[in-house]
Amino acid sequence: MRLYLVRRTRSFIQENYAVLDPQSNRRYLLFSDGTRSFFPTRVPRTVKFVIDEKDPEDQYASLLGDDVVQTINQLTLPRYGLGNYPKPTPKKPPTADEAKILNNLSRAGSRLKGFCRTNLFKRLESSGHAFILSLERHILRNFICLYAIESGLPVPIGTQDVGLLDTSANDSDSDVWDTEEEVPDSDILRQQFKLLTEEEYRIRARECYHTYAENFRRRFKWLASSLFVDQLAKDLKGDARLLMGILGKCGAWNPDRDSKLQALLQLLHKKHPRQKLLLFTQFADTVDYLESQLRGNGVESVAGVTGDTENPTAVAHRFSPVSNGKRDRILPSEELRVIIATDVLSEGQNLQDCCVIVNYDLPWAIIRLIQRAGRIDRIGQKAETILCYSFLPADGVERIINLRRRVQQRLRENAEVVGTDETFFENDTNQQPLVNLYNEKAGILDGDDDTEVDLASYAWQIWKNAVDRDPRLEHVIPDLPNVVYSTRPHIPTLDHPEGALVYLRTADGNDALAWVNTQGKSVTESQFTILKAAECVPETPA
Repeated sequence: MRLYLVRRTRSFIQENYAVLDPQSNRRYLLFSDGTRSFFPTRVPRTVKFVIDEKDPEDQYASLLGDDVVQTINQLTLPRYGLGNYPKPTPKKPPTADEAKILNNLSRAGSRLKGFCRTNLFKRLESSGHAFILSLERHILRNFICLYAIESGLPVPIGTQDVGLLDTSANDSDSDVWDTEEEVPDSDILRQQFKLLTEEEYRIRARECYHTYAENFRRRFKWLASSLFVDQLAKDLKGDARLLMGILGKCGAWNPDRDSKLQALLQLLHKKHPRQKLLLFTQFADTVDYLESQLRGNGVESVAGVTGDTENPTAVAHRFSPVSNGKRDRILPSEELRVIIATDVLSEGQNLQDCCVIVNYDLPWAIIRLIQRAGRIDRIGQKAETILCYSFLPADGVERIINLRRRVQQRLRENAEVVGTDETFFENDTNQQPLVNLYNEKAGILDGDDDTEVDLASYAWQIWKNAVDRDPRLEHVIPDLPNVVYSTRPHIPTLDHPEGALVYLRTADGNDALAWVNTQGKSVTESQFTILKAAECVPETPA
């Protein structure tokens, strides 16, 4: 791959290829036809929405309360840990196929529980509507499983693959019952703004179960309900009622009282009434919710893009026809002003016709925000500045920071993330970027979305920079003999003994650096540490 792969970051290009314009103090690329492509400045901005704990009608205040967090932490999540419930000696032993399924149930149980708990909190940060939908689906799926047990029917088992843990590539309401093809319970509660009673959940669960069995049987694995201990039914019912308690306390989601949504509408109607906006969220449910609400509130030419979108590129062309060379093919009536998308649209698309990006919810790693900004900060961007909005509570970020810390602490207490913290927290537990975003600190989004530059580019650039400084090298270097030794003086110390640092290639073709001592023997870092330690040990009698 290293012979063919070219990877260069934004900062690498700016440092090595860009020219500084003395008048504007901005860097630009000079193309062969004489045109200049300036690098825009990424400007962080905050959209603040109010969370009023004193207002009993404030939906976000209710959902972000300690009692909700505590309830989610109390969940047993039995569907994610079915491996804990098999009967040791069932009356009717499992078949060979059932025994194989039972053996596989315990593999990812604790990790999937950690995933489910963390995903609920991430959806809560995304939008109250997405969070409530997730609770409703979770309740419904528990009652589907409960219906099977109480009716003596086989229990449908969905995939328990660790692929569910890849939240960067999964924008749906992932569940261990999700299958290759969407099944009815995924859609049955979408865009619904009313609460269901337990009896209504049970009726829908019965309908869904028989739809599974008749039309989607091959999408599931099936286990006789008699193979599980009675505690499974108790835990399913207990979790469902805990979640219904949250819904009963918070009530059905009302978009008219959604302070975050209202802040977005203000941004669209007041601050940027005519400009294009690219809005990112982590979850498909939030995309669907926002698309519906924006259309209903007078925002025209809007489209949503999720993992289920058939042709995201076609949507990108309608949103950014100039940068995609489609200006003559996209009619004005077809052009989009607003795209609401998950991160499925954050790779490989030209969206430079837009210079305003909005993060409706915040990933747990700042690199995701930088990647999103990179979708419109590309060659061909004409704007001097790119506005990068982030939604945060008006009273500060402490609420979000404390929520994330409690989630992390609870997961570790339950041993649900042993060795897999990065799966849930995206390798970034530093909360300082949130504070910097809230304070709109300049430069917070100026990093590279991928810090790795291919070594061939680095080597070629070193050579080019050297030749630019001293053109004679272009003739001197090729005339050197095939083997040339180059060293510089070194005064030995305890930490740096006599020897030389040499570059070599192993018999397997791997590049390496080695420290060679005066006897010509390689002293690796670990060996060098041992030598230093030995020198510090005083001699003692045997």
